[in-house]
Amino acid sequence: MNRNIPSLTDFRIVVTLKEAGSFRAAAETLGMSTSALSRQLAALELRLGSRLFDRDTRNVTPTASGLAFARSAERMIHTAEDVMTEFDAYLSVSHGQLTIAGLPSVTAGLLPGLLSSFSRAHPDLDLHIIDGLSGSVVDLVETGQADLGFTAGTISARKRLSFRPLMDDTFVAVGAPDGPLAEDRVYSMVELVEMPAIAMEKGASVRELLDGAYQRFDTALTPRFEVALLATAGALVAEGLGISILPTMTLPVLPMERLVQRPISDFGAKRRIGLVWQSGRSLSPAAAAFLGHVQRNLPAIA
Repeated sequence: MNRNIPSLTDFRIVVTLKEAGSFRAAAETLGMSTSALSRQLAALELRLGSRLFDRDTRNVTPTASGLAFARSAERMIHTAEDVMTEFDAYLSVSHGQLTIAGLPSVTAGLLPGLLSSFSRAHPDLDLHIIDGLSGSVVDLVETGQADLGFTAGTISARKRLSFRPLMDDTFVAVGAPDGPLAEDRVYSMVELVEMPAIAMEKGASVRELLDGAYQRFDTALTPRFEVALLATAGALVAEGLGISILPTMTLPVLPMERLVQRPISDFGAKRRIGLVWQSGRSLSPAAAAFLGHVQRNLPAIA
């Protein structure tokens, strides 16, 4: 049988009237007039095609249909209350999920400090971290697989994303203590381009800037080793197989107890780190809260 589904107010009227036993008491509990309560009950009974309460001048008594409907109505009210409790927790970021994508150097160097204070404020939030190269981070955010992404560079106009620059990451030279960088001083690119290089693979944001730096000195970068992981680069450098030119933020990933870092006088470029999110969609409460947390802790750069 097709009929209009009763409202939550209808469910509350039936349950309250069953418990109160009179229109006056039920109306006071519900905050409505007895006449309005009587009319709404009559309209509900008409829609249901069944009498829910027997009335006399002083009392109302639920019929068998009324008792059956009241049992179902109580379940619906409890379900609605559970829904609102869960949704309030979602809005207050007490529960829910937040997925953050980021460059490995950022997830290892910058993100832990931010997440430490954020997770203390939201201990029951389910946090997921995805490491990836700059291009994959952008793709993950654009396709909705990640709420926010820490990436390097700027975002193409073809990407429907907002980009908030956070910091500029300077480059340093890293080598074994007894290798070409043994002397503790500032090195020039003229010196560094002559040393055997261990570089990240093409496609990494670090590699793009490194290639550009070599080209400014009319030299093409020909790595002795080309790797995909920062940890691999660090291990090779520590064994004295070459030097590596890397952003400062990558250093926590490397075995720095076996390495030395040296400043570069004329590298000529910095890696701009920023946060991206979808510009055409509203952020989830958890993502909005984390974005605000980042903004408070890392003031934007020009």
